[in-house]
Amino acid sequence: MSQANKTLTITTGLAGKVSGDITVPGDKSCSHRSIMFGSLAEGTTHVSGFLPGQDCLATMNAFKAMGIKIEGPDAQQNVVIHGKGLHGLTAPTHALDIGNSGTTIRLMSGLLAGQKFSSEMAGDNSLNKRPMKRVVDPLKLMGANISAAENGTPPVICQGVKANETLTAIHYDLPMASAQVKSCVLLAGMYANGVTSVTEPGITRDHTERMLTAFGYPVTVEDTPIGKKVSIEGGHKLTACDIQVPGDISSATFFMVAGLIAKEGELTIRNVGMNPTRIGSINILKQMNGDLTVTNERMAGGEPVADIVVKSSQLRGIDIEERDVPLAIDEFPAIFIAAACANGTTRLRGAEELRVKESDRIQAMADGLKELDIDCTVFDDGIDIVGGQLTSGTIHSHDDHRIAMSFAISSLRASGEIKILECDNVATSFPNFVILANQVGLTLKQG
Repeated sequence: MSQANKTLTITTGLAGKVSGDITVPGDKSCSHRSIMFGSLAEGTTHVSGFLPGQDCLATMNAFKAMGIKIEGPDAQQNVVIHGKGLHGLTAPTHALDIGNSGTTIRLMSGLLAGQKFSSEMAGDNSLNKRPMKRVVDPLKLMGANISAAENGTPPVICQGVKANETLTAIHYDLPMASAQVKSCVLLAGMYANGVTSVTEPGITRDHTERMLTAFGYPVTVEDTPIGKKVSIEGGHKLTACDIQVPGDISSATFFMVAGLIAKEGELTIRNVGMNPTRIGSINILKQMNGDLTVTNERMAGGEPVADIVVKSSQLRGIDIEERDVPLAIDEFPAIFIAAACANGTTRLRGAEELRVKESDRIQAMADGLKELDIDCTVFDDGIDIVGGQLTSGTIHSHDDHRIAMSFAISSLRASGEIKILECDNVATSFPNFVILANQVGLTLKQG
């Protein structure tokens, strides 16, 4: 069956009540980095709670192709990585297939730029349309021999550095808040001579800084008048450790929204990562009058985690604060569904980054909402969504897993059947989504 013919057919059926006690898969960002840093560490790293989605497996396979022995994931999602140190990678015998993972290709561009061998990375049709100039340009400033296609998309080709040379440390002011670009430059900085620093204009995810510290690599973070400055000095080493991956808040957001828009019920989501750079969806949904309670807060693997209790709520439209935008950038498709079920209008601005995700998520969500008779207006950097009654229709997810899962949960408030096309990529981040959704009360059929 071709990818275009794979559909997720959703019927409302008895879906109206959402309840249960669940755990979502491991955090994708942390899972990626555990493989990368474990491979470059000295010694054996043990990872628990790894996300066995296609994106993270693409990262794993790339490092296997560069000579790293990795065991797992087993049935309990444990992974063992036998690291070879910062300079232990070997040249791959073929171009690295990165699949659909933008995180992998952008972070690995920084790592591969400092190697002594040549490499090439590309992915699927969706990834190969995504912009890479944003990482290629700063790496060139560091002296990297790296290039993308003429239009700035993959493949990304790194020629490597000469045997007696290293990259040059730089200070880089990010033109836009991007954790991927920040991380790419910092990881290249491990192979540079001197101190490499990045200043970000807004808050971005700090998983890279946290996990580098967990592996014993020194990172300096300071506040400046123009934003947070993160610095890293080349020449230190990573030391193997144990990493416990928290539940992915992006995956949890689908179920937070499901619990809020359901006609009744109470849902508990366990062990959710509560990194302060990732909790924008909780902030926004609470401002929309969502009944969300964060309990049992604790630390796991250097990251804060907690349980979240969600109760059915009558949501209201809000003007989303721009400070929350980078803290919820991956969760907006689900938040748009909450907006469609709220009283009044929800307005989003300052979110142009959504245009260059796995799909143009602003336009893709707007097209789907309009198909279900929800009134919305698209802007270059955002959208206005007027809450109303979702109807039935056929949705094109554009091979974007978050679009597909968002419209799946919308079935809780739809008046008829919704058919979602091109859902194959749900497995990139949430392999058991359909099973878990049906477990808490939705009625989803995949075929």
